[in-house]
Amino acid sequence: MQLTQINQNLFYFKGPVNIGYIWQGDSGMLVDAGIDAQTMKKVLKQLDEHNYPVTHLFITHAHSDHYGGGSYLQQDRPVYTFAPFYEEAILRNPSLEPLYLFGGNDPLPELRNKFLEGKSIFIDEVLQEGVYERDGFNFTTYLLPGHSYYQLGIFIHDCLFAGDSYFSEELLHKHKIPFLTDAHLAIQSLYKLKDIPAQGALPGHGVYEEDFHQTVDANITYHHELLHMLREFIKENEPVAHEDLIVYMCEEYEIQTPQLSQWLMFRTAVTAYLLALIKQEQVEHKIDHYRWIFKIKGEA
Repeated sequence: MQLTQINQNLFYFKGPVNIGYIWQGDSGMLVDAGIDAQTMKKVLKQLDEHNYPVTHLFITHAHSDHYGGGSYLQQDRPVYTFAPFYEEAILRNPSLEPLYLFGGNDPLPELRNKFLEGKSIFIDEVLQEGVYERDGFNFTTYLLPGHSYYQLGIFIHDCLFAGDSYFSEELLHKHKIPFLTDAHLAIQSLYKLKDIPAQGALPGHGVYEEDFHQTVDANITYHHELLHMLREFIKENEPVAHEDLIVYMCEEYEIQTPQLSQWLMFRTAVTAYLLALIKQEQVEHKIDHYRWIFKIKGEA
């Protein structure tokens, strides 16, 4: 992970999950914390080499790859930690993540790993969408749900640290069905991104871009393509059971799910697109013979 400068005050560490850094004289804020202690150790080593302080931490959302290194950071030095409303409950109780992915059942041991359950971190202040001034940091938070329930982007020094509200085009095509909790909200968040007066943006996965609107538009197009594909399959095969829709989407994109954790994440992602079709009143659903089934709305 290499420290890369964005402007006079902003930097980021490029990696599987980007970590932002905001320098404010004697203060410094990390935006997200990586997946584990080893990642955080590398970040702190480079910052210390440049005599950049770390006094604050801002977590965009409660997925373990974005907060897993926070526990080590909080043990290593005193940091004031911000987290989004609602998400902070998971950050304090990380077992909630595998719990909700597993449908509320007690998670099996194979689901309790650093990829789904980071170490608990302490939250000093819970934030919602709004304008803040804290310890010399002046920033605006934007609510960007869809990938997570109450994800917050942080806009500061003309740059938006966008969390996972959008992905690089490379990542979209790599993962094929991106992880979402609600595709309808995700698309709304993408349109909201285009109205934020940022001179550049950094996603959680991808690269910093000054002209990030093109990548945001590519995300919008990609989500609409998946929605259209899912709707057409339902139309041609209705009524279709939820399980069959998961099989169809995974087979169509040649997705391999040898592990339970992978299957659960793709099940959630496919369901997120179904939620969008329901909210857009394009499909209707009911329980029939103990199965959750879907059909095009208004058709016999």
